[in-house]
Amino acid sequence: MKKELPHFNIGSSYGGNQEWFRTFMMRLGGCGAETACDASIYFARERGVANIYPFDAGHLTREDYVNFGHQMERYLWPRRMGINTLDTFIDGYTKYLQDAGVTGLTMRGFSGSEPYEEAAAAVRSQIDAGYPVTMLMLRHAMRRYRDYVWHWFLINGYDTGDDPAGATAGSTNDATTGSTIDAAASGFAGNQKPAGVIPTGTTPMRVKVVTYSEYEWLNFEEFWNTGYEQRGGLILYHLD
Repeated sequence: MKKELPHFNIGSSYGGNQEWFRTFMMRLGGCGAETACDASIYFARERGVANIYPFDAGHLTREDYVNFGHQMERYLWPRRMGINTLDTFIDGYTKYLQDAGVTGLTMRGFSGSEPYEEAAAAVRSQIDAGYPVTMLMLRHAMRRYRDYVWHWFLINGYDTGDDPAGATAGSTNDATTGSTIDAAASGFAGNQKPAGVIPTGTTPMRVKVVTYSEYEWLNFEEFWNTGYEQRGGLILYHLD
């Protein structure tokens, strides 16, 4: 089974990008704020959450996104060690939601020390319910995941590889309609990292990871089992 949530584009960018921010520290360490911004825009556009995005969610611009990121900076600012715990993210984003007048959206942390099977079930449950998953990666023993070290990002799809009639690894999600379409015809093909694509059916579960205006499909078991004791984890959402 393969499932992807709709996502948004700003120009040719698949989601936002912390490299757009105006200050060095936010470009360096603004991934927590950037991920909260992307989640907020998703909830505004796809779940109708009022007040969560202070601009026009139907007409996204890079200027508005950058301004939003620097508003979020007040709650999830770069620290010396970064936003390196789930509780720090939850506390900051919860305060933003309260100040923005958002009601009904809550979150909880899911520790990176939990077994892979439980993490995979949590991701599937969230995405099946229409929620993106926010993830923090602290360290990873495999060099191929170095771009995700000490980093916040979104997961907005999964593929269990057991649906032969489903979409292929070369497909992506139409951010407007939510339908699965061929990547070459979608206009999103340039946002997919081919090196991260693993053929459907060869892994227990792949996840669609979104960051830096791109996405890639990753083996979640390999991704989750970092090889280090110090781990991040997931932020799981719920709407009343």
